[in-house]
Amino acid sequence: MTDLTLTTERTINAPQKAVFDAWLDPKMLARFMMPGPDMSVPVAKTDARVSGGFEIVMRAGDHDIPHHGTYKEINPHERLVFTWYGPSPAEDSTVTLTFDAVEGGTHVILRHDRFINEQRRDDHKQGWTGILISLDNLLAKVATQHAGAHAPRSFRRALIAALV
Repeated sequence: MTDLTLTTERTINAPQKAVFDAWLDPKMLARFMMPGPDMSVPVAKTDARVSGGFEIVMRAGDHDIPHHGTYKEINPHERLVFTWYGPSPAEDSTVTLTFDAVEGGTHVILRHDRFINEQRRDDHKQGWTGILISLDNLLAKVATQHAGAHAPRSFRRALIAALV
């Protein structure tokens, strides 16, 4: 095994708290942890505390792709670190997410360390990039739905209210 690493990033048009919280909320995870089109997440469970675990099952057609891990660090709204195990796992595979408030939303940097080979790394890069796009689209959709229903509310308040 090699120490292969990937990094992908995206600025998401949503408040830092909403973006961070989505990664710990099983209902939200089930709506955005889809690395490709025509996928679903029939199982998303979290025990959102340091040393707590999570389980995510991604489904492509009739093929289930199980993932699980343990939260190593939860620094609210700024940083999240967890182990990541799925098919063909690499020992000590770790994902680190940082969340930085920027004009227009939240800049997310996702770093995934340790892969068994370059092909698995490249596949995960494509998958994580798709997941960040799905999260951006989901939070935009939630904000739009709630902005229409609560026009006097600010974007931030409407989005946070939708996630609570």
